[in-house]
Amino acid sequence: MKNRINKILSELKSLFILIVIILTIKVTIFEMYIVPTGSMENTIMTGDFLVGNRFVYGMNTPDRVGVMDLALNIPSLKFPSFKEPKRGDVIIFKFPRDTRQKYVKRCVAEPGDILEIRDKIVHINDQPFPLANNGKFVIPNMLSESFSQNDIFLGNQGNKDQFKKLKIPQKGDHIDIDSENLQLLIHVMLLDGHEVKLISDGKEYPYTMNDPNELFRRKSMFWFFKRSNPNKIFSNIASEYYPRGNLLVPWQINNRPKPDNLLINNQPISEMEHYEVQKDYFWAMGDNRDDSLDSRYWGFIPRDYILGEALFSWFSLNLNTGFPRFGRIGNVIQ
Repeated sequence: MKNRINKILSELKSLFILIVIILTIKVTIFEMYIVPTGSMENTIMTGDFLVGNRFVYGMNTPDRVGVMDLALNIPSLKFPSFKEPKRGDVIIFKFPRDTRQKYVKRCVAEPGDILEIRDKIVHINDQPFPLANNGKFVIPNMLSESFSQNDIFLGNQGNKDQFKKLKIPQKGDHIDIDSENLQLLIHVMLLDGHEVKLISDGKEYPYTMNDPNELFRRKSMFWFFKRSNPNKIFSNIASEYYPRGNLLVPWQINNRPKPDNLLINNQPISEMEHYEVQKDYFWAMGDNRDDSLDSRYWGFIPRDYILGEALFSWFSLNLNTGFPRFGRIGNVIQ
């Protein structure tokens, strides 16, 4: 009996060591990602299971320990990178409006680039940036230059097909402090890691990059495990955001303040001549340009949010039929 118990304990110990090794490799060298949408078709298909290389951009040790909302934030260490993300790379990154989610898109602009979209064609530094070989446009019609799309990044850049010139922030850049730049400024300050607040009628309203809709989408996916009603989940999240709560998000048009009402790290922004950018930023878009929720809608990606470069699909599942797509297994992403 004792020998049997020792044998079981020995096997459990071996299994535990194996799990630790696999998890260590997963969080330090390889990044796993399951593609839930068609934004990268036909380069990557919905239902592809991707392997990404974390090592090439400089791997990070885990910054969270635990499961779902029970996880704890811990300090993370970053190792040196072998190369920097560049235009054309397919990158896996933390979604800026909910860093618990991972996105995969194609990097189309680097720090310091001037980006513009004319008639659906991306231009970088006034030069056309070619669509990927497997990329596509699925909508034959085109939005006119005069049409303003309210849900587009910064709200005043035009629309997804006609996007006005925008410089991608680079570490060391200076952004002027004025009312025209404030929404851009708040975005960059928050992503740089600063605390930004609006002061109104003696009350403080902190800004956050966490989108309540994205938080609800993520949290409600597992409501049946938590035994919590989705309506209750949404109500709890909404209670923290204005007007029920005091949290603000920088992309809401009605939340655009004046410099005199803003604080950065408890210091008045109006006392600053300019703001110096602390990080390098990137811009990413889907290869399925007409059906992609990408930087045109939510903006810049900080360098430290980029987790790895997508390499190949190790498995693929047709989500409509439930059957594997064996022809896509081992597909190299280009």
